[in-house]
Formats: sequence, C-alpha cells, structure tokens
Amino acid sequence: MAKKLWGGRFSKKTDPMVEEFTKSIDHDYKLAEYDVMGSKIHVRVLRKSGLLTSQEETKLMVALNKISGQIENGKFNPDKKCEDIHTNIQNLLEKNKIIGDLVLKLHAARSRNDQVLFSLKLFCKTELLELNILCVELQKSLLGVVRKNIGLIIPGYTHLQHAQLVLLSDYLQSYVEMLERDDFRLSSIRNNIKLSLGAGALAGTPIEPKKYKDAIKEFLLEEKELAKVLNIEESLTTPKSIETVSDRDFVIEILSALSILGMHLSRLAEDLIVWSTKEFGFVELDDAFATGSSLMPQKKNPDVLELIRGYTGTLYGNLVSVLTVMKGLPLTYNRDMQLDKPPLFSSFEIIEKELKVLPKLIETLKWNKANIKKVIDEDETLYATDLVYYLIGKNIPFKNAHDIIGKLVKFSLNTGRKIKDMKDQELKQFSNKLKHDEIYKLIDPEVSVLSRVSVNRTKIKEKEKA
Repeated sequence: MAKKLWGGRFSKKTDPMVEEFTKSIDHDYKLAEYDVMGSKIHVRVLRKSGLLTSQEETKLMVALNKISGQIENGKFNPDKKCEDIHTNIQNLLEKNKIIGDLVLKLHAARSRNDQVLFSLKLFCKTELLELNILCVELQKSLLGVVRKNIGLIIPGYTHLQHAQLVLLSDYLQSYVEMLERDDFRLSSIRNNIKLSLGAGALAGTPIEPKKYKDAIKEFLLEEKELAKVLNIEESLTTPKSIETVSDRDFVIEILSALSILGMHLSRLAEDLIVWSTKEFGFVELDDAFATGSSLMPQKKNPDVLELIRGYTGTLYGNLVSVLTVMKGLPLTYNRDMQLDKPPLFSSFEIIEKELKVLPKLIETLKWNKANIKKVIDEDETLYATDLVYYLIGKNIPFKNAHDIIGKLVKFSLNTGRKIKDMKDQELKQFSNKLKHDEIYKLIDPEVSVLSRVSVNRTKIKEKEKA
C-alpha cells in the first residue's frame, strides 16, 4: 500500500487484507479532477489565512496544475495501491521535487471527510448538467419522429388490449413530457447541491468563512467556463459542519431521479419492443441498432431496447443499496459512506449510455404505416367508445348506451359482420337510435381522433423551444 494520510498513533502496519478491503481508489479515481480543483481552492484558503506564503502558494499551484493537465490529457493513471484518490494525489505532490516538504502543509484545516464531499458534489453537478443536455437531445429526436409522421393514427392500448385510436404524435409526446419532468428533477437537484468548504472532519476549522468564499471567487476568475456552467459561487454555502459531513441526501435524490428516468426509458423501450414484433409490425429497428442470433439466421433482436429495460433493475438496486447503507448511521462520518460511490457512478454511467444510444435508434426507426392501417381497418372495436358518445348525443343515458354498444360489438364479433356494413333494420334490434349513415361516418380514424377535443395537443415548435 502507498503512503497514507494518517498513521502516527499506530504501532503496526495495516494488515494487507485490511488495506485491500478498505481501499476505495478502484471507484473514487473518477473524482481526481474535482479533488484537484478542491485542492487549488484550499491552497488559496491557506494563503489567505497566513498558513502559506504567496511563494509557497505558487509552487503548490504549479504542481497541482501539472496533475490537472495529466487528467485533462488522459495521461493520469491512478495508483491502485493507494487507499483512495485523495491519498494518490497527495503522494504525487510529495514526489514532486520542486515543492518537496511544502506539500506537508497542504492538509492543514482539512479532512478527507469534507474533501471527498466537495469533490463528490462537484462531480455530481457536472454529471447532472451533462444529463440535462442529453435529455433535451432525446426529446428532439422524439419530436423529429413526430414531425415526420404528422397525422399518423395508431391503436391506443389499455391492459395491452385495443382501446381507442390515438395520434402517434400524442403518444410520443407523452415521453417528451416525461423527459421534461426528468430534466426538471435533475436541474432542481443540481441547483440544490450546495458546495461547502470548512467543515473539517466534523467540527469546522479555525479559518473564518470569508476566507473560503474569497478563495472560491479567485478560483472562478481563472475557471470562467466552470463558473458559467456550474455557477459554483451561488452554490457555495457556509457549512453546518456536523450536518455537512453526515449528508448523503443529494446522492439518494440523484439515484431516485435516475431511477425514475430509467423507468421512463424502459417504458419507451418496451413499447418499441412490442411494436417491432411480427404480431404488431408497427415499426422496424434499423439494422445498425439490432442484433442477430448465433443459431437462427432469420432473427433481428431488439437487444439495445431489452438492455435499457433490464438496466432499470440495476438503477433501482443502486438506490435501495444507498438508502440501506444510510438508514442506521449515527452522525457524523462513517466508513460505510464510502459505499455510496459505486452505485452512484454506476447509475450515472447507465443513464448516460442509454441517453446517448436512444436518439439515433429512434431517428432510424421505420414506421410501417400500411400495417398500422390494416390493423385499424380490421378492428371496429376501436370505435366502440365513439359510438357510446354518439348515443349519448341522442339523449340515451350513458349506462344504457354502454350496454347497447357492448351488445352490438359482441354481435359483430360473433357473426363476423362489420358494424359499418349493418343497415338500419339490422341495427334496430339494438336501438332505434342507431342509423347506418351516421355510424358509417363515425367509423373513421380521423373523425374518431379529432372528436376528442379535451386533449392538450402541445404544438411541436413550442415544445422544441422549451
């Protein structure tokens, strides 16, 4: 194991099994760039507090910038022998001959408890912003399909049974609305994550809050793009130290929001899986977004969509795992909290991959309009509710109208007689109010859909701007 950030009161070396069991660098190496950012701010804090000179600050900043450059260029390789990423970066600084023992001053007024929290929160704010962007891209892809299929009518389902006719645009814009709520949830969580400096291990530090705030402002003058995107200054708060190092609510909120988002994507995937079957035949996946069988040469499988559906279980499990870890922890920090990162990173990775693959998959779908029309033409039960409203318009009470049309549908199914082909004499056995000419006009997909005026059909252009 590499050099640790602690150990003075111990008389024995840590057992290698304990070192292997307790280390977290296999996961928290993802926080490297954010840990360095936190260190750059902390160096300024120490200088403003008189614990570092300006010359010492400059030397440390040069060394930290070197590590930042390695991370940015993809040349940073975490040392898997280190306990965690914070130890890894500290050890790299100690190996820098230019700063020498000066690095030993860096950890003053600082604990890994608040260090990891700052890094993790900054990481989350960055990742959440990326997901906001990806949500919008998926919405645009869905709206692109809507725009290309204006007026396309499909069967709507309840209980996976034919219900009423609906516009494909209304159907797909339901998912646009779901993503809108997801986007709002992610933005709200991102805005509510308050970065804090000065919590220490649990009880605060001797450095006054103004020094931390001034250090942040200096940092933002150099990192203008970061300041513009993440708005760190508005997110900074003076910590209530005990609560700060104890808190992982933001992790749980993120995992919850990602679980809901994953559930929405899973439902979309399931609709497309069902619609792409031979039994439905409404849509065909592009060859580039399907897979084959090692045995059956005819197969074209929706594996991407099935994995999106399957990963939802992982997302739910990640949420439950962190809730379970946190449920019985006393204040303040406990090592159990180290286990929040694998599920958090896992959920971010899953959702990011799904949001990246889905837009292209959706844009390349082939809609089988002829087959959809055939299904509609063969099933007059899709108009049953329209016929109920027709009778209500003739002053027949709803319950009676419901019974009449139910019997009419049953007769049609049992005899194979189309309702629209039945003449007045045949219709009279169910109700004198049923007229062939009037019913014939009602059994029309466009008439059916447009008759339901209570529906809020969002204008595509307005939604896209949103």
